[in-house]
Amino acid sequence: MAWAQTPSAASQGAQLGAAAQHLQQGKTDQTIRECKSVLAADPRSAPAHMLLGLAYLAKASTDRVADAKAELQQALDLDPELLWARFYLARLYFDQGLSEKAQAQLELGLKQSPGLPHFLSLLGEVRRQLGDPGASVELNRKALQAGDTMTPVHYFLALAYLDLKQDQAAMDEFQMAINSPFVTPETYNALASLYIRKQQFAPAEDLCRKAIAMDPTRPAAYLNLARVYNARHASDKALEALRAALPAGREFPASEYYLTLQADLAVESGIAYSTQKMYARAIEQYTRALDFDPSRAVIHRRLAELYLQKGDPAAAALHTKEADKLGKGTK
Repeated sequence: MAWAQTPSAASQGAQLGAAAQHLQQGKTDQTIRECKSVLAADPRSAPAHMLLGLAYLAKASTDRVADAKAELQQALDLDPELLWARFYLARLYFDQGLSEKAQAQLELGLKQSPGLPHFLSLLGEVRRQLGDPGASVELNRKALQAGDTMTPVHYFLALAYLDLKQDQAAMDEFQMAINSPFVTPETYNALASLYIRKQQFAPAEDLCRKAIAMDPTRPAAYLNLARVYNARHASDKALEALRAALPAGREFPASEYYLTLQADLAVESGIAYSTQKMYARAIEQYTRALDFDPSRAVIHRRLAELYLQKGDPAAAALHTKEADKLGKGTK
C-alpha cells in the first residue's frame, strides 16, 4: 500500500510538476519562480534543484552557467540517482571544454544505468575530443543499437569519421543528421566545412546560409561563409560576412574555442584585405590572429611576405625566423 502524501508534499509535487511543464514550454522565468518557492519550503528538494539548474541552462546566458552548475551539483549531492541532473552537468562541462570532468559524470551515470543511449553518445563525443575517435564510433554505434536515432548520434559519428579521415562515412552520417527534423546549425556548419575542404563551394554556401537562418547569432557559420567567398576571391562579401560574425560590441567568453574562433576570423579578414591589396589592414588582422593564437607558423609566413612587399625586410626576417621555429605547420 502506497503512503499518502502529506498536504505539504502534495503541494510541492504539484509545484514541481508545474515547473517541469513550464520548462518544456520554454517559460524559464516561471520555472525558476516555482522551483524557488519549493526550495524556500524544502531546501533539500533534489528535483527542485535539478529543475532550477535546467532553467538556468535554458536561459542560454553565460551569467547563469555557474548558477546552473551549482544547482545541478546540489541536486546530485542530495540524490545521486538523478540521472538527468548528471547528464546535464556532464553536458555543461562538455560545453565548457572540460572533457575529463564530463567523462567522469557520464561514466558514473553509465555505472548506475548501463546502456543509456544519451550517455553513450555524449561520452563518445567526449572521448573523441580527448583524442580517441575510434572509441567515439564504438560508443555512438552502441547508442544506435540501444534505440537512439536522435540527430546528435549521427552528428557525433560524422565528426569521429572525419577525425579518422573517413570522409565518405562522415558525409553519410551528416546527411542523416541534416535530414532530421531536429537538425542543428552546428550540423549544417560542420558539413559546410567538409565541402569547403573538398572545394565544393556551392553546397557549402547553401549550408552556411541554412545555419545562419536557424540561428543568426552564431559566428562559426559566418566564418565558413567568409571562407567560401575568399576562395572565390569575393573579398567584399567575405568582409561583410566577417562583420556579421563580429558585430560591434559583442564579447566572447575567454575559452579555448572562442580564442580559436577569433583567430580564424582575423585570418579570413587578413586574406580578404590581402586580396584587395590593403596590406596594412591585412598585417593588422594577421597580427591580431597571432594575439589569439601565437602558434600559427603559416600566419608568420604570410606576415613575412607582406612586410617584404612593404619594403620592411627586417620585420619580414623576424616573422620568417618565428615561422621556422614553429615548424611547417599549417594551422
